Amino acid sequence: MKRSGWLTFSAAVLIIAGIMRVLDAIWAFRYSGTPVDDLHNAVFGHSLTTYGWIWLIVGVVLIASGCLLTGRLTLGAEISRWIGVVAAAIGAITAVSWLPYYPVWSLVYIGIAVLVIYGLIAHFEHDVEQHARPAAQPTASGTPSE
Repeated sequence: MKRSGWLTFSAAVLIIAGIMRVLDAIWAFRYSGTPVDDLHNAVFGHSLTTYGWIWLIVGVVLIASGCLLTGRLTLGAEISRWIGVVAAAIGAITAVSWLPYYPVWSLVYIGIAVLVIYGLIAHFEHDVEQHARPAAQPTASGTPSE
């Protein structure tokens, strides 16, 4: 079965982003210094532990959705893609919380999430039609028929 390049890209990015979020969570749990700006007016509160739990949960969701998209776990293609879209959206939303502190990195993260969503939504119909259409059968003259 031939996989879409966009589908492979989206799955790889989701898995890598999930691993990064898990590493962020480990950092947040272990960090003992003063956070940037003391997280003044932060979206999810002032505690890095709260961010650590959020990042850990988001990381697990991103990794799981990326694995679903690779096809290693058996779930319908359409369901896997929509789970990937939701996971990418969650990743982008959590990046918004750091916009006041790290604007460039947050915008890059959001941009990559948008590319993942594009890859999963815009190229979905093409892949479904390609897999649903039966192969052309040769006729008596040896040429394939449609």
